[in-house]
Amino acid sequence: MKKGLAVYAVFAYAFLHVPLLILAVFSFNSSRFAVWQSFSLQWYRAVADDANLIESSVNSLIIAIVATLAATVIGTLAAYGIWKRGSAWLSGSLYLSLVTPEIVTGASLLALFQWIFRFAHLRLGMHTVILAHVGFSLAYVVVVVLARLRSYDRTLEEAALDLGATEFGAFWRVTLPYLTPAIAAAAMLAFTVSIDDYVITSLVAGVDSQTLPMVIYAMARRGVNPALNAVSTLVVFGLGMLIMLSERLRKT
Repeated sequence: MKKGLAVYAVFAYAFLHVPLLILAVFSFNSSRFAVWQSFSLQWYRAVADDANLIESSVNSLIIAIVATLAATVIGTLAAYGIWKRGSAWLSGSLYLSLVTPEIVTGASLLALFQWIFRFAHLRLGMHTVILAHVGFSLAYVVVVVLARLRSYDRTLEEAALDLGATEFGAFWRVTLPYLTPAIAAAAMLAFTVSIDDYVITSLVAGVDSQTLPMVIYAMARRGVNPALNAVSTLVVFGLGMLIMLSERLRKT
């Protein structure tokens, strides 16, 4: 039984990761086609020389960093509030945003922005993308931080209050240090989700706020481009490192 499960696990992981490995291998191929010719870094140099890719990468980083910071702060405080209140309804409703299809979320946000902009006289742009990313990243932060809080001993805060600390002081000096690994893991997860998003971003982005996933998708639709292999390999490697670090912090 154990041997059969091990074989099954190997095939499952191979199905998931072999395509990524092939993509990475051919990103170092000097040929434009899926036939190995010789080792070359020319497609990575092509990525570095592509102004559109550089601009979209900078946009993605700005959006992901700002959205991550906002979602982490708001989500941590929201998780603490839900934990203090002990509301099963509030905690269960968090998962609604996680299971809602992205196309539905994107369409609803677009309708909201269009309705607001009728009065505010604004347009879609980086600000709408950041707001959208904060919105769908919040649930991930709250879920991760709330999981950490469920293993927290409430009497530690009560002891700090008995010793003369204010409620904020007890939170800052006692609870927050305990939550730090979970907050860091939640921030990395929010960053990963934000920088990787395409569906919602494509619906709420303006003409001057294209992100890296949007440019990659446009390149893929135009046909075979080995530079796409190189930029995809960089994205997979970078996000993979963040996910591994996030998981390690979460288990701390």
